[in-house]
Amino acid sequence: MEITLFLAKFWGSLFMILGGLSIGAKFLGRVIEYTEDKTITVSTGYITFLMGLATVTLHNIWVADWRVAITILGWTTLIKGILKIGFPTHINKQAQMFKNQSTLWGIPIFILGAWLYWMSY
Repeated sequence: MEITLFLAKFWGSLFMILGGLSIGAKFLGRVIEYTEDKTITVSTGYITFLMGLATVTLHNIWVADWRVAITILGWTTLIKGILKIGFPTHINKQAQMFKNQSTLWGIPIFILGAWLYWMSY
């Protein structure tokens, strides 16, 4: 259970910060612009891949409660990292769909982070 609480605090904090930056500083919009550069996309893909792999390795728990959200988040992050490394052009095309609503997407990201952080206590 300790690793679950650590990962909930880690991912929760990360999502609250990124969600807040997306709302206030239009951070997500800038990240979407960065996907046009394949080098940046692949580089961030390795980081995303490692974060997902670490989460899945430490927390591959499939249970019918809130902890499964961390497992799903880990697998999603791992798959996203693989896609960013292997298919950076596809990632750019996907990102463009969210370009006009980047500030709006900051709200659910922040809420997910707050929920994960809340569940860690």
